[in-house]
Amino acid sequence: MRNVIFDLGGVVFDWNPDAILEAYYDDTDARATIKRDLFQHPDWLLMDRGVYSEADVVARLERRTGRPSLELMGLFGVVRSSLRPKRDTVALIERLAQRRVPLYCLSNMPASTFSHLKDSHAFWPHFRGIVISGEIQMIKPEPEIFEYLLRRYELTPGDTVFIDDHQPNVQAAQALGMHTVWFRDATQCEQELDGLLGDS
Repeated sequence: MRNVIFDLGGVVFDWNPDAILEAYYDDTDARATIKRDLFQHPDWLLMDRGVYSEADVVARLERRTGRPSLELMGLFGVVRSSLRPKRDTVALIERLAQRRVPLYCLSNMPASTFSHLKDSHAFWPHFRGIVISGEIQMIKPEPEIFEYLLRRYELTPGDTVFIDDHQPNVQAAQALGMHTVWFRDATQCEQELDGLLGDS
């Protein structure tokens, strides 16, 4: 193996919608409503795809739920602040970079969220290429977004390992001939990567 592609949310950054809702709403009914009408709603994926902006989603959510727009905008602020780097994964990325393993990112994320993360953290230069769904209007697990990354950076699937915490994304990468690691934690991920990378 020569190339390693990292997902971001749930792999490099914490991602836990239930914890976000518990931090923002005391009322369990409000949590259930927002979970259903935001995180589990098709609008969330359309925002990840870049079809809707954050403002669009807030306006549509306000109409669906009757919750005040200021409250919902505040929730999106909590979403951004909840995306904290996983220290063990960042340390793994740094070790791989020291070994000169070519590193890439492929993430479902709105362009505005990635812009916030890019400005907030210093480890991005470790990656030779980054593909964000909201910037190109493609989304995992659709094969087109994987094919786009492989073509853009001239990667061969059989020489490439894809890491993701969401099994359908892992399966989509496997279907295109990539090696994969289904991420549970950084220790397990590194052990599986070492078996794939060998002495590279």
